[in-house]
Amino acid sequence: MTMRRLLLLAAVIAAIAAFVAFDLGRWMSLEALQQQRSALLAIRDAQPLTTALVYFLVYVLATALSLPGAVVLTLAGGAIFGLVWGTLLVSFASTIGATAAFLTARYLLRDAIQARYGDRLKAINAGIERDGAFYLFTLRLVPLFPFFLINLLLGLSSMPARRFFWVSQIGMFAGTLVYVNAGTQLAELRSLSGILSPSLIAAFVLLGVFPWLTNTLLASLRRRRVYAGFKRPRRYDRNLIVIGAGSAGLVSAYIAAAVKARVTLIEKHRMGGDCLNTGCVPSKALIRTAHLAHELRSAGDYGIVDTQGRIDFAAVMQRVQRVVQAVAPHDSVERYESLGVECLQGEAQLIDPWTVEVAGRRLTARNIVIATGARPQVPPIPGLDQIPYLTSDTVWSLRECPRRLLVLGGGPIGCELAQAFARLGADVTQVEMQMRLLIREDVEVSSLIEARFAAEGLRVLTGTRAVAIEPGHDGGHRLIAERAGERIVVEFDQIIVAVGRVARLEGFGLDRLGIRCGRTVEVNEFLQTSMPNIYACGDVAGPYQFTHTAAHMAWYAAVNSLFAPLLTARGGPFRVDYSVIPWATFCDPEVARVGLNEIEAGERGVAFEVTRYPLDDLDRAIVDGRTDGFVKVLTVPGKDRILGVTIVGAAAADLIAEYVLAMRHGIGLNQILATIHIYPTRAEANKYVAGRWKQAHQPERLLRWVARFHQWRRGD
Repeated sequence: MTMRRLLLLAAVIAAIAAFVAFDLGRWMSLEALQQQRSALLAIRDAQPLTTALVYFLVYVLATALSLPGAVVLTLAGGAIFGLVWGTLLVSFASTIGATAAFLTARYLLRDAIQARYGDRLKAINAGIERDGAFYLFTLRLVPLFPFFLINLLLGLSSMPARRFFWVSQIGMFAGTLVYVNAGTQLAELRSLSGILSPSLIAAFVLLGVFPWLTNTLLASLRRRRVYAGFKRPRRYDRNLIVIGAGSAGLVSAYIAAAVKARVTLIEKHRMGGDCLNTGCVPSKALIRTAHLAHELRSAGDYGIVDTQGRIDFAAVMQRVQRVVQAVAPHDSVERYESLGVECLQGEAQLIDPWTVEVAGRRLTARNIVIATGARPQVPPIPGLDQIPYLTSDTVWSLRECPRRLLVLGGGPIGCELAQAFARLGADVTQVEMQMRLLIREDVEVSSLIEARFAAEGLRVLTGTRAVAIEPGHDGGHRLIAERAGERIVVEFDQIIVAVGRVARLEGFGLDRLGIRCGRTVEVNEFLQTSMPNIYACGDVAGPYQFTHTAAHMAWYAAVNSLFAPLLTARGGPFRVDYSVIPWATFCDPEVARVGLNEIEAGERGVAFEVTRYPLDDLDRAIVDGRTDGFVKVLTVPGKDRILGVTIVGAAAADLIAEYVLAMRHGIGLNQILATIHIYPTRAEANKYVAGRWKQAHQPERLLRWVARFHQWRRGD
């Protein structure tokens, strides 16, 4: 805390302490006000302006410090200055004092609160930004709610001070008028409780409820405007229709069936979507074979000689397909129909917000979930469309390993495929427009992966822009590229385009309904599109294009759509939670991350400490001969609370799970250090990095006293 903050905090504490020490609260009672009324009126008559100014300042100070007695001070305004002037003085003094308390809480505490709980408060801050003025106005209308608490809590939020001032000024006026008017009748007033009769309390409650009723009416009018031109069915065939049977669609349908809703799942191609058929499953099967081939070539390092590792590429790709077929029953029509899901094959078309047409049938449902996924992005490189290029969707049709392979893209997909094909015998060149591979990771991660790729014979060209593709020699092709102003030519036989993925937005009627889209379908925090009964989740909605986040989003889309009326009672539907999202790149060594890395923390202005543990110090890594990599943990300065973790090394995607659990449930490094880890395992790295953090935060003063204690015990 800075010196200015310390001085302000000290001043606030001193003022409150003086209030208590000098028993100033005795002047804040109804009896004291009634006894001193004549004297106060005499002072007012003698010095009206000075009396008004002193009263105004006292009210501002009492409100700013959240001191008790605001009710009595308000009554005093009416008793001394009458209804008009009393209301004017109290109205502005209370608002200025409330704003001072608001700003004090913001100055003293908000930075610390946001730094510690920033990720958890994102949804709250977004809600305050959107509806904060409405909620503040509603609370101000009901004087039974402690206003000082409103001042302090909103000071910790992102609400602008100007908005807080004027909403408070307007919202508190009705209550101020009532209390000041009561003060004008001070002689007849016997107790503070007598100010508010049951009928007056009911009136205040109605005032508070009125904005909610207004908001409900406005929401109804907005819905009517959104659905203008569409005729709502009198009844629905189903509770939910899900378009797309990838991870997001499967989970949405599964949840609907599990809660006994009638649900239809529509897929135009293959059940399981990209992950099963062209993404996660086949790529990891290929990587497994590539890793085994690499291990065989390295067998001499382990004392194994005369190993033969001739690769039958066609057999490798056949195994990949067998793996896909082995996993396919988990996502099959038969399984989902046995769970109670109606599965239809065909191209879905949105006819209106409640009707979907597929294979000549029109189905209606109260809610629809869009889960159409994403497809590989193909950049507009001149000449690319003239050759049979490959993507992560089509590479699985290969039955011969390319002699010269060009991989365009240095993200996770590009890195995984480039290394796998190189290990299976291809001469691989990888071209990336950014200045390094895996641009979302820290620089040291990219450097380690690039060094490993170079050691395995891959040619990596970063900072290189593809310009055109032309015919090459020997029936091949060549890429014309530019790097640092120089022309580069890369000869190749096959090219894999892996420069990212784009949401599937076309072909099923989003434009017909006018649903807003950018790079993805635009959704709110509840995963509703611009048509409130149509939801979207998974890659088509973003912001993370991972199978596990698609499944995560699907839970929110399904529950919010199926239980909307019931969720109103709990304050509304569930806001999707992106606070702890892990991911991994399955190259060798693997790269896994959860939370912030150093680059993101710096961009967001989040203070952090770094604790690093190299795997070449880990016994199990030494035993296995897999010492490349490290565990890096970012924590709040001086505390063990985890902000983010990056792991590079063998099985990093599995090791990260301990930190995902820790961050999700607020477990710090001290608890990880106190957890028993089996020896010798790679998971011990998590314990050892916690130990390094602990060593860097030893209580030096306490240890000096402990040393003296042991010295005394020895009799020295």
